[in-house]
Amino acid sequence: MKKITAVGAIVLFLIGAFFGFSYYKKYKANNVAKEGYFFVPTGAGYEQILDSIRPYVKNFEAFKDVAANRNMDRFNHPGRYKVVSGKSNTELVDMIKNGNQTDLTFRIGDFGDVYQMMGRVARKTELDSLSFIKEFDKIAQQKGLNNAEDLKKYFFIDTYNFFWTVKPNEFFKKFEDQYNGFWTAERKQKLQQSGLTENQVYALASIVYKESGGKPDEQKTIAGLYLNRFHKGMKLQSDPTVIYAINKDTGFTQDIRRVLYKHLTHPSPYNTYANAGIPPGPICIVDKNSVDAVLNPEKNNYIFMAADPDKFGFHRFTASDAEHAKNAKDYQAWLNSKNITK
Repeated sequence: MKKITAVGAIVLFLIGAFFGFSYYKKYKANNVAKEGYFFVPTGAGYEQILDSIRPYVKNFEAFKDVAANRNMDRFNHPGRYKVVSGKSNTELVDMIKNGNQTDLTFRIGDFGDVYQMMGRVARKTELDSLSFIKEFDKIAQQKGLNNAEDLKKYFFIDTYNFFWTVKPNEFFKKFEDQYNGFWTAERKQKLQQSGLTENQVYALASIVYKESGGKPDEQKTIAGLYLNRFHKGMKLQSDPTVIYAINKDTGFTQDIRRVLYKHLTHPSPYNTYANAGIPPGPICIVDKNSVDAVLNPEKNNYIFMAADPDKFGFHRFTASDAEHAKNAKDYQAWLNSKNITK
């Protein structure tokens, strides 16, 4: 009798162990075949979701069973999901059910055009660039502006994180909040004291950013120089504005490394060689430092600047015509030595 009892216990133990192991293998064990990302588009059907993850799991039938048992057919979210080694079917299913997607990094650079920026951004989102353009144009019009290009001031150069499923209005809201946070009472007071409009500040900041190559070292000096020229009634004569004017009219397709005399007469309100005053708007998306440089310019008497061939990325500043002519000649000679002709 004792032997029978012992054998029964062993049989029950083995049965329990078998089912326990089967449960563990199906629900808790690693079922990842390879790492990577899969996408669940908005409105995707259940079978489409299963097909998206199929290449990443070892035992697809086991995954299907767990997904069915955990009601993934009724509870799921669109997104870009990251599959990492070691994940179980339960973890993979819960990831989709809870919408735990992995975000993407967006680098907003010194785009000359908001539409150009949206084209780049849309490559990392579920929607196409046309959807972003339509929504941004709508947002601009709601603000009493002409189109999305007039929203340029809301964006700052930096790195941001967004989800693949981000909608255009959600995308813009992040930048609008940042813009509102940037314009503190102190900055608004400095804007008022400057005698410039906000649009003029952004336009000058974009020139400062381009002339400085984005480096903060000389930005306040450059801002002071251009404000000197502006207040003296001199043309700003900034090469980046000429490049922008030409590229704006040709769809940002030209790579102009050297501004030539033939470029200086290009008919555009942004060309500061052809027109006096500050351009009608910024020539690129700017960073916060360049705006602050215009609000806090260096007090100097400079009215000329030329790239310094002896210190790449920096400039020689002066208030002297003769000294500037020499500085400009040195830079032209350096361009010639590097065979930069256009």
